[in-house]
Amino acid sequence: MLREYVISEAMAALTIPTTRSLAVTATGETVWRTQGQLGAVLLRVASSHLRVGTFQWAALQRNEAHLAQLVDYALRRHFPDRLSSPSPALVLLESVIQSQADLLAQWMRVGFVHGVMNTDNMAISGETIDYGPCAFLDTYDPETVFSSIDHHGRYAFGQQPRIAQWNLARLAETLLPLLATVEDQAIELATDRVKGFTRLFQEAWLSQMRKKLGLFNEESGDAELIERLLTWMHEVKADYTFTFATLAGAGDPGVWRADARFATWEEDWRRRLSGQTQGEAESLSLRQSSCPIVIPRNHRVEAALRSAEEGDLSALHRLVDMVSSPYAYSSYSKSDILPPESPQDGYQTFCGT
Repeated sequence: MLREYVISEAMAALTIPTTRSLAVTATGETVWRTQGQLGAVLLRVASSHLRVGTFQWAALQRNEAHLAQLVDYALRRHFPDRLSSPSPALVLLESVIQSQADLLAQWMRVGFVHGVMNTDNMAISGETIDYGPCAFLDTYDPETVFSSIDHHGRYAFGQQPRIAQWNLARLAETLLPLLATVEDQAIELATDRVKGFTRLFQEAWLSQMRKKLGLFNEESGDAELIERLLTWMHEVKADYTFTFATLAGAGDPGVWRADARFATWEEDWRRRLSGQTQGEAESLSLRQSSCPIVIPRNHRVEAALRSAEEGDLSALHRLVDMVSSPYAYSSYSKSDILPPESPQDGYQTFCGT
């Protein structure tokens, strides 16, 4: 529960839509995992607690009037500017698909791995919800999994957009009775919108990654430029956050230039930057506003949680203070921003129930 508090505060500071933690209360009971741990409950606050799972439950009741009421409520609460549409269910589906495309792009921007992306953990509002087994990447690897129960990589970092689309297909299924009176027409409408998630996510992801590289305008080769950097990072086991922070002025990438692949990439990137109307100062400012210099590093989170279990919350409060200013490049020492000295291979997190 304290992990959820730390991570949700970090996400809010990273300007990523999120639920928040109002209170964590000890229960006095022991929760058994690999060992006994102190039990607690979390009071979570959100713009609503409507989830894809909420609509699945409503659809199982086979009451179209009640399902229509739920659609109307969701629109009024989260997308009031779209209330005038003659097809509320279709508009709701489109709105949720767009909000999730934007949210997933933000997750991928900062190296966030949710860990348990079932339909009950996808909020209709487009906020991140349920931080049980989540964590942030250190070494960049799209196959990174942290959750102790994810044995097959279903919720791996690089799989998150695909799983989001799967969840959205489940939402679309619940809305079929309201999309059209003829089932085939309803299925066609739903399928078209769900398939469109791929394009919407790619557009949102490219937009976020351009900012991380200080690019203001769009060019056709941008996706390749970004993928080349990520491929190099994967091959050399580079730290995700520190690499981008270094490109944003937190360090000197000179040591990487001994690698011809990086040197060539950097030349192409610099050439791309020079073709913009904005200067280096503006580009650097954009990079620093998109590339966090600090995240809730897994080893720091674990250290804070261990201290909390022993009754000392000071490390937890220091960590929250640190992650509350993730873009303050002038506020941190080198020791604050460096990755862990040794790889965190095999690091596991656990669901909160």
